[in-house]
Amino acid sequence: MGGNGSVLLYTTIGELIKKYRGQASLSITQLANVAGIHKTVISKIENGDTRRPEWKTLKAIAGVLKIPPHQIVEHYVELEQRPDALLELLLEAIELADMRVVSRVALTFLESPREETYTLLERLYHFAGTVTNAEVKLTLYHLIVKYSRERGVPPYIAKGLLQAYLIERLDLKRLEESFRMGEEIIHYVDFLTQEEQILFYYRMALHAHNTKKYQQCIQFCKAGLALETADTELTARAYLAMINSYFFLENFDAVERHLDVFETFDYGFVPDAAKTTRGIVKAKKKDFDAAIPILRNCLDEGSRDIKIHAANELMEVFFQTGEMDSIAELLKREEEILPTNLQTPYKHVSIGRYYQQKAKFQTSIGLVDEGMKSYAISLQAYGTVNALEEIMTCLNDILSFFSKSINLEYIEMIQKVYNEIVSKCKKQEVLG
Repeated sequence: MGGNGSVLLYTTIGELIKKYRGQASLSITQLANVAGIHKTVISKIENGDTRRPEWKTLKAIAGVLKIPPHQIVEHYVELEQRPDALLELLLEAIELADMRVVSRVALTFLESPREETYTLLERLYHFAGTVTNAEVKLTLYHLIVKYSRERGVPPYIAKGLLQAYLIERLDLKRLEESFRMGEEIIHYVDFLTQEEQILFYYRMALHAHNTKKYQQCIQFCKAGLALETADTELTARAYLAMINSYFFLENFDAVERHLDVFETFDYGFVPDAAKTTRGIVKAKKKDFDAAIPILRNCLDEGSRDIKIHAANELMEVFFQTGEMDSIAELLKREEEILPTNLQTPYKHVSIGRYYQQKAKFQTSIGLVDEGMKSYAISLQAYGTVNALEEIMTCLNDILSFFSKSINLEYIEMIQKVYNEIVSKCKKQEVLG
């Protein structure tokens, strides 16, 4: 039985090679000529006289005989204990893209009697950091965490959890689940370096903001700021998330107070973000005379990333003031307003809000077909990041419209989008 639970049909590499050579109807001499390996070497491997053949020799033989690579790896790992050789074998396993084999080789590496457990964990952790394949990285980090728990090595429980979290948090469909993963790190945070702690707190602050955990966002950001010794772009972005959290908690005095600090950060996105936020706060305070010029300026001169936020707030103000012509003029600028970089849940929600307000405007002036299409796009944008509260708000808008005019075609259109969102959510639950 192999260490990963799979049955090894042939007990030795020699038996495996001999079997495949027979199936290929090749003599040892013929195999030696094609593989470029002396026939005596092959003979000794088949007879078991060579207990630990060179990996490059086995790889050449397997290539000629078309032996599935994972079979060679699984047999070879039974023979090898040298950490350096096992790391080379791990590279081969990664090329196979078979996570079962990757785990098998990595575990054998950690169990090597040639070095101390802590040293082996440290080496595998640094090796994982050089891997580009996200699935492989996750496999290795999860193994490091599991092995560290079993051996009582908390520093690598902490480090493995952190690196796994930094990958998992990028899946916009599993934000709640990955946030819970991040919360586990809190119990091990003292085993992280100061730099790692700062990274963790700021990433969790951004994550909390994106999942509407505004109080936690503020707490995580403050924890990072307490450790920070030099401002970075991540510091500025976490600080902005904290400001936005105060905004959503309707603590506008705190927003304006922290904006004064935020404006001291020397990063390109800061001036636009600060100006837009000030304009939005003025709008929420019903100071429309001050808000509208600021937001118009953001729309005219701001970066592509902030235009949609200014546009959304302007539309909301214009709805309140009844300036429908202003909304029509604003919608003509859609091409320059919509963002192209959709890496955060906040951007998807902003697009959903834009199309929801656009739909509200279109249906209000009799453009019903166009309005229902915009509602559908809005729901799709919200559904991309499982923004359930926003989905319900959008559906309420649609139902309010239906209370005046019911059309089966529109019902079917919205039902189709709704079913797609539900299907994605259920699929995600199964995969999770």
